[in-house]
Amino acid sequence: MTIIMDRRSLVLAGSFGIGALAMGGAARAQALLSARGFTHNVASGEPGPDSILLWTRYVPANGDDAQLTAELSETPDFRNKTSGGARAGRADDHTARVIVGGLQPGRTYYYRFIAPDGAVSPIGRTRTLPAGPVERFGLGVFSCANLPYGWFNAYAHAAARDDIDLMVHLGDYIYEYQRGYYPGADQAVAGRLIEPAGEAIRLADYRLRYASYRADPDLQRLHQMFPMIVQHDDHETANDAWAHGAENHQPGEGDYEERKRASMKAWNEWLPVSGKPWSSFEIGDLATIFRPETRLTARSERLDPVEIIGTSGDPVAKLKALRDGPLAAPERTLMGPEQEQWLQDGIARSKRRGAKWQVVAQQVVMGQMRLPELPAAFAASLKLPPEQAGFLKMLSAAGKAGVAPDLDSWDGFPAARARLLGAAQTADADLVVLSGDSHNGWAFDLASQGKPAGVEFGGHSVSSPGIEAYLALPPQLTAQFIMRASPELKWADTSNRGYMTVQLQPDRVIGEWVFLDTIKTRSLAVRPGKTMAVERGRRTFSA
Repeated sequence: MTIIMDRRSLVLAGSFGIGALAMGGAARAQALLSARGFTHNVASGEPGPDSILLWTRYVPANGDDAQLTAELSETPDFRNKTSGGARAGRADDHTARVIVGGLQPGRTYYYRFIAPDGAVSPIGRTRTLPAGPVERFGLGVFSCANLPYGWFNAYAHAAARDDIDLMVHLGDYIYEYQRGYYPGADQAVAGRLIEPAGEAIRLADYRLRYASYRADPDLQRLHQMFPMIVQHDDHETANDAWAHGAENHQPGEGDYEERKRASMKAWNEWLPVSGKPWSSFEIGDLATIFRPETRLTARSERLDPVEIIGTSGDPVAKLKALRDGPLAAPERTLMGPEQEQWLQDGIARSKRRGAKWQVVAQQVVMGQMRLPELPAAFAASLKLPPEQAGFLKMLSAAGKAGVAPDLDSWDGFPAARARLLGAAQTADADLVVLSGDSHNGWAFDLASQGKPAGVEFGGHSVSSPGIEAYLALPPQLTAQFIMRASPELKWADTSNRGYMTVQLQPDRVIGEWVFLDTIKTRSLAVRPGKTMAVERGRRTFSA
């Protein structure tokens, strides 16, 4: 999931807030389980030009099902309103959702839920997508939010902005690990306890983990103030997940397919989503945003270069054989033939209808990343325990063999990447790829057959640690070290947490990496960030 780390070897109201977050262990778990009423604020998602999905969670005093009324209005006083029904059922962990249609494009709306006993949820704010000519549209882009590592200051900072129209979460919204592992107990921030204490494996575990995360006040605020489109990555199920397994699923943990179904049920319950595995969103004549699913539907099993190298033989020769053999196999896929065709056809259709940008918002890094041969001093700087010597051996061999260090990304599926980029070139698309997963910031020029195919804005994490947690080198040197070996990589940051904004304009797309000053305390302070742009028709980053 990353180059090195994370390997297993507008009233903010509701029943929770900072007080619940500060509770310890069993008391907090009991509070999460026994709360009644509107327990986790409100959220909206998957907007269209005339519709929006509204979400909440409501537990009546008797713990039974409840029929809610959703009200939506263009004014916060709800003088003129549209109403709809939403059922908060026990079978869905008391979560409720309703899609309200008949709306006007590009409008701000306010919404709330009313319970049978007259209780009223907090008021949320949302917005439909624009139609026709569009001069500007702003995205907030997030990934990799590990609650025990720190506060979600990225969410809080973005929620206060007025230049964002839609939030996009690219996955790792939660982490499945048990308490005390990633982060270790000595690294966890006080007051940031996850529930349950054990690893999330069964449906009840995933539900409680979401309840734990969704109790965070800054995440609640983000959902309350903006619509969001969401895609899951691996940690919503298990690390390095693929269609039929995961690195972080052990034989003693039961059937993987059952675990995957449980994780996806909880994901569909707790997020403002409609259950579609992949979908697209039209931003008037400005852009089409594609939300593919590259993790659980059809992804081929990850090739593990550490296992391939083994303990004997020439590791460089083995990785070269991997590079030219199994890794290059055309059947290796992240999406499967059906979804690949859907995305390729959609890109072509978007271009034909006159959309100026084709934006693919997906989970993992697409640009080609390489390492040079690791000098002895660099190898010695890696803070890896002795049992990870095989991983260090792989990194050294990968640099010599010209193999990517992370085969969980698109680098592990080069034929599939070539098919997608080739289709974008054939369609004459202005392709913009958004990616998360890696915990660090990247800007890639994407090419196929030696010709430009688009650009990639790779987002850094909300709170999960990046490469800097594992290297003794200064972050700037680390970034330069990787860039020198990766011709497509035009900029990198390997030290900051935060989020991205992407401003879509008719003639250019401007991406900004927002760096939060800290995640160890609640703070809106930021450090100087980085801005990069691509001009329409160039398909490479501006100089």
